[in-house]
Amino acid sequence: MIIQAENPYRVSNEDGTMHIGKTIRMERIFNRNTKKCIVVPMDHGVSVGPMAGLENMTKTVSEVAEGGADAVLLHKGLIRCGHRKAGRDVGLIMHLSSSTDLSPHPNRKTLTASVEDAMKHGADGVSIHVNLGDPDEASMLADFGKVVRDASDWGMPVLAMVYGRGPKIANSLDPKVIAHCARVGVELGADVVKVLYTGDVDSFNYVVETCCVPVIIAGGPKMDTTRDFVKMVKDSITAGGAGLSVGRNIFQHPRPRLLSSALAGVVHEGLSVDEAMAIVGED
Repeated sequence: MIIQAENPYRVSNEDGTMHIGKTIRMERIFNRNTKKCIVVPMDHGVSVGPMAGLENMTKTVSEVAEGGADAVLLHKGLIRCGHRKAGRDVGLIMHLSSSTDLSPHPNRKTLTASVEDAMKHGADGVSIHVNLGDPDEASMLADFGKVVRDASDWGMPVLAMVYGRGPKIANSLDPKVIAHCARVGVELGADVVKVLYTGDVDSFNYVVETCCVPVIIAGGPKMDTTRDFVKMVKDSITAGGAGLSVGRNIFQHPRPRLLSSALAGVVHEGLSVDEAMAIVGED
């Protein structure tokens, strides 16, 4: 039996009182009524360089925002490229850690921005990427701790992207590895945890049930079909997940606005996969 987890939406200070600033910012990232979110990350350029779908940032941000995305996620320098002065508002998460695929150690993320930088750029939240199992895991965890500490001072929500990648990890999609990643995220103070989907409803429900903050899924590599992607999102919601943070499978789709609208239907309105596919205009 699947137990729908209660994903806390409001966040408390260490003394148990509500930090109103963090609560307000969370409401700019999460849908107020459903307490779920659709985040579209567009931070790929640092890792891999220019890529399809991210050539014109204003156009791409507009497409997903008008379609129904709740927030976009960008590095600090790209915020100016994607800022629009009209259209539907969308939440902004600023990514704080980076690495490139040109590096001999691409899984080693380092801080390239601060919480204060995010405040200056008008962000509603910050995100950090940690790869557990990497030889440089210790420094990434130290960065994670610093970000959480600084974010607490400013009432800034923290989204932690936590993945298992290292010589001791044979399969990063192993549900036990993913559950461990989520647990590290919540135990070290993240307000939202982003992990890979485990592949089935029961095992992902366990990940959600053992995490007392919202858990959202990553998209991973671009999937073979839109239906496969939408089904993964639907299954994660059925398992108690709080939404998704997916880039390539959305902004590289031929109709990103329609896909964003279909995903909003699945996440916020409970649409079926078939109903969502009808919105996209695919079988």
